[in-house]
Amino acid sequence: MGIGLLGFQTTIADQATLSGTGVHSGADVSITFHPAEANTGIVFQRIEGERVLGEYRAVSSNVGNTDLCTILGTSPATWIATIEHVMAAIYAVGIDNLLVEVHGAEMPIMDGSSAPFIEAIEQTGIKALAVKRRYIRILKPVRIENGASWSEFVPYDGGMRFEVEIDFDTPLIGRQSWQGDMTAATFKNELSRARTFGFMRDVERMWAAGRGLGSSLENSVVIADDHTVINVEGLRYAKDEFVRHKTLDAVGDLALAGLPFIGCYRSYRGGHKMNANALQALFSDPTAYEIVETAMPRTRVAREKQVAGASELSA
Repeated sequence: MGIGLLGFQTTIADQATLSGTGVHSGADVSITFHPAEANTGIVFQRIEGERVLGEYRAVSSNVGNTDLCTILGTSPATWIATIEHVMAAIYAVGIDNLLVEVHGAEMPIMDGSSAPFIEAIEQTGIKALAVKRRYIRILKPVRIENGASWSEFVPYDGGMRFEVEIDFDTPLIGRQSWQGDMTAATFKNELSRARTFGFMRDVERMWAAGRGLGSSLENSVVIADDHTVINVEGLRYAKDEFVRHKTLDAVGDLALAGLPFIGCYRSYRGGHKMNANALQALFSDPTAYEIVETAMPRTRVAREKQVAGASELSA
C-alpha cells in the first residue's frame, strides 16, 4: 500500500458515521468510525442502546460464517456481518487502528461497493502515529484447493499484489481476471466502485433463507435470466466490474490477516470461504512467513517478537 511504505501506524483524524440498509437483514443500520491508539488494530463493537453486545478484533481467528459474506463471531445475537467492503476500504488506505461502532447486526451495504467508506475516511483525514508498522512477508508458496478452485500466497518483494480470476457460466461474465500491485490509488481508481452482484434466478431462494432482504438495484448489479444487466445505468467498469468486485472482496477478507502483507495473493474461482481458508493455511505454517517492521528494505523483527506477533495473528 502507498501509505504502508511510510512505515508508521495510522488512525483517522476524527470520527465519521455512515447509515444505510443491511443487505441481508434489510434492517436500518449505522456505523461510526472512531480514532484508536497504536497497536489497537481494527476493532468492531456491536452496540444496542448503551450495551456492547459483541466486540471483535478484525483478525482471521474471529471469522465465523463465510457463506455469502464475511462474519465476525459465531452467534447471531452478537456477530457482525458483511464486513468485507468496510475492511477493504480500511486496508486499502492504510488504516491500522480503528474502532468501528456498529448499531445493527451488519454493515450498511451503501451502494454495494467500498467507495462510500473510502470517502468517509478521506473526509476525516488520516493521522500518523509514532509507532512503527509491522508487515507479514510471505517467504514461500502456500496453496489450497477445493475442486477446480484454488488460492495461494507466493513471495513477491514488490509490495502487496493481487491476481484474481473468476469463471462464471454466463456469457455476460465468463472468465475474467484482474492483476495489479495494490496501492491506495490503485484500489480507489480501479476497484473501490465495483459493486456486489447476483443473479435474478437466485433471489427467491435467498429470500426464503432470510438472506438478501436488503438487496436492490441501488446496491447490487443484478443479472437477468437472459444474461443481461438489469440495472438501467449498466456497469461502472465496462464488462469486468464482476472480477473487480471479487478482488475488492479478497482485499477485505485478507485484511483479516491483522497486518498488511508483502507478497502476492492469487486465486481462481475463489470467494470469502476460500480467502479465509487461505489465511488459515498461511498461519498454520510458521515457516511460510515472517513479521517485519518496514516494507522496504528488509528488516526482521527480533525472533521472540516475531513468534509473539504470529501467535497473535493466528490466535
